[in-house]
Amino acid sequence: MALKLLSWNVNGYRAVLKKGFGDFLLSEKPDILGLQEVKACPDQLAAGDADFPGYKAAWNCAERRGYSGVAAFHRTGPAAVTNGFGEERFDREGRVIALEHKDFHFLNVYFPNGGQGPERLAYKLEFYEAFLAHIEKLRGTGKAVIFCGDVNTAHREIDLARPRENAGNSGFMPVERAWLDKLTALGWTDTFRAFHPEPEQYTWWDYKTRARERNTGWRIDYFFINKEKASLVKDAFILAQVHGSDHCPIGITLYK
Repeated sequence: MALKLLSWNVNGYRAVLKKGFGDFLLSEKPDILGLQEVKACPDQLAAGDADFPGYKAAWNCAERRGYSGVAAFHRTGPAAVTNGFGEERFDREGRVIALEHKDFHFLNVYFPNGGQGPERLAYKLEFYEAFLAHIEKLRGTGKAVIFCGDVNTAHREIDLARPRENAGNSGFMPVERAWLDKLTALGWTDTFRAFHPEPEQYTWWDYKTRARERNTGWRIDYFFINKEKASLVKDAFILAQVHGSDHCPIGITLYK
């Protein structure tokens, strides 16, 4: 049985609703769609704004209204839905929602941005380490562990259009990239690169400079899976033609 799993940083759920989100969801028909940076809770939505035929939605909202937040639309009912990963200083920002299925764990994550100064960079790196400990623990269950979302870091030079100019900027700093090195060294597979070694494949473009028109982008959105289950992934892709946010959706096809 094949499952289509998608991820998308929508940069505001209410904004993307006005840009065809419903049509996207119902045309792509993912089994699970993880959304990041939703910036809204269900009580802030108009009636029907999260109702789509065949789908149920789960939300994890930040304590701070209009900030961060993640959601998941799913067609196949999970055995359990969990918000966060058990560390209050991270969980209060509404960055993780996990759906546990019979054969796999699906974690939808909006990783912190380190670009607002040293304090937030430190918070980002601490989040990285705490999250890695969490998924390593889940790995011990013997199930596939899949996490997706906006990691807010491009891993290698091939993953952004202008690596030299951005070497000192958050999102491509050596200390941030080192965590992705550690992740992959521990046996977490970057699913897109497993299928697509070619350059100029990006998932985020700066709005202000109209970078998308020139494809001057960054690949900072990922699907990872523990390597012992990587053979379950039959395809990985970027839906660069889909607009509505400064990020585009990404996905994998999973056989279970």
